[in-house]
Amino acid sequence: MDTKKIAKPILMDGCDSCPSIEPGPGYQTTAEVPPMLGAVQMLVDFCRANSIWPMTFGLACCALEMMAAGMARVDISRFGSEVFRPSPRQCDLMIFAGTVNKKMAPVVMRLYEQMPSPKWVIAMGNCAISGGPFCIEENYNVIEGVDRLVPVDIYIPGCPPRPEAVIEGVLKLQELITGKRNPLPQLGGALAPKREKPTGIS
Repeated sequence: MDTKKIAKPILMDGCDSCPSIEPGPGYQTTAEVPPMLGAVQMLVDFCRANSIWPMTFGLACCALEMMAAGMARVDISRFGSEVFRPSPRQCDLMIFAGTVNKKMAPVVMRLYEQMPSPKWVIAMGNCAISGGPFCIEENYNVIEGVDRLVPVDIYIPGCPPRPEAVIEGVLKLQELITGKRNPLPQLGGALAPKREKPTGIS
């Protein structure tokens, strides 16, 4: 595989110490696109970025914050990611929300392999990024970073990260896919409804 065409994972703000990894064999490559297919590819990327379906998959306490991101206060559905699918064959985003131990590692890798391409991975929380509080010399059971198992695209630091950080991770993933931050629904206000200034109100 030509490593020059492989994009590097994006580190979120405040995550300078996150491990840098070499992308695995399942990582999406940015191959050259013929000019006549550029507009089609742009449209496909636009649709992919605004219909990211995460897997219903939580490992530990970070999963509560991931669930809270789908509630009305934060509302991840504004960005097209509210459809948490029960099957890995129906989703394209895996959020590692919590601690991965060695007993769970084969299951996690099997779920990742069952996802259709293109697929993306978010490591949410310190345990998923580096082992968190379990990253000690006496550790014998916790995987110190899920990037040892699968390629990670976005890192969300925190213990646990707030639901707003999950939204930021989704926006970073949209930026990774399309090159633009939040390509929809704003579009620079082009799709915003035109509201007339009310009259007769002082």
